[in-house]
Amino acid sequence: MSSILTNTSAMTALKSLTSINKQIETTQGRISTGLRVNDASDNAAYWSIATTMKSDNKALGTVQDALGLGASKVDVAYTGMESALDVVDEIKSKLVAAKEPSADKAKIQSEISELQNQLTSIAESASFNGENWLSVDSSAGTYSATKSVVASFSRASDGTVSVSTIDVDITATELFDANDQSGILDSTFTTTGTGAVTVSVSSLDITAAGIDDTDLDEMIAAVDTAFSSMTDAASTLGSSSKRIDMQNEFVKNLMDAVDRGVGQLIDANMEEESTRLQALQTQQQLGIQSLSIANSSAQSILSLFR
Repeated sequence: MSSILTNTSAMTALKSLTSINKQIETTQGRISTGLRVNDASDNAAYWSIATTMKSDNKALGTVQDALGLGASKVDVAYTGMESALDVVDEIKSKLVAAKEPSADKAKIQSEISELQNQLTSIAESASFNGENWLSVDSSAGTYSATKSVVASFSRASDGTVSVSTIDVDITATELFDANDQSGILDSTFTTTGTGAVTVSVSSLDITAAGIDDTDLDEMIAAVDTAFSSMTDAASTLGSSSKRIDMQNEFVKNLMDAVDRGVGQLIDANMEEESTRLQALQTQQQLGIQSLSIANSSAQSILSLFR
């Protein structure tokens, strides 16, 4: 039966065309954004996972920045320690030269004094972002014997997050401590020779009254001990620097892995979407033609009334 009130064929063609147009809109959205899951309505589970992992990756980016800052602090301290080692080695050489009976101790002391001033300058200059690990004041309210560098951000299976750090004990790297002179270079010792002086590496004076070979030998031994302690401190800083570099590389690789994982969840396959769009556009053209035919079929009823 033909009806001018209800065109079943046109209704079917229109429904099909509407569905095709909706699919084209979805496909074009994926192509324009590059995402097959752009919001929660596309896939709530994948969207939730991807949003959380993107947030965690942003936190890892901050961890990378913190590791870079920590690496700079360690590098500055290591550079200062390395320079101070050269100076202390030079002081030891001057003390050995002073053992020569004909040596001019006054001139040698003048050179030693300049080297001692250089040590102070190096330690005070080895500062980065307001932190100095070589010259400290342990009585200061902000002082901490352990310096922490943010190293990682992780999320447990129950959703709880945690931040771990790389800790550096700077009590082994302190050359000067303004509070109690407990640093490597300002801690005092007393010689047992005729001079019997109480000095530190940074304040020893070979022209003091009564200084004899025993005093000089003990000064040389004390400087050599300080040199050994500084070598150990430099090794500690070097190890910390290496660990920070390794952690930084790991975090970078981890961020790349998270990006890849998120991409597998929400990124659109552009080859598939391109192929799908072409197919849908063909279906759309056929749908339009089908609807046109269905609409024109009702006009044939007019011929019955001629």
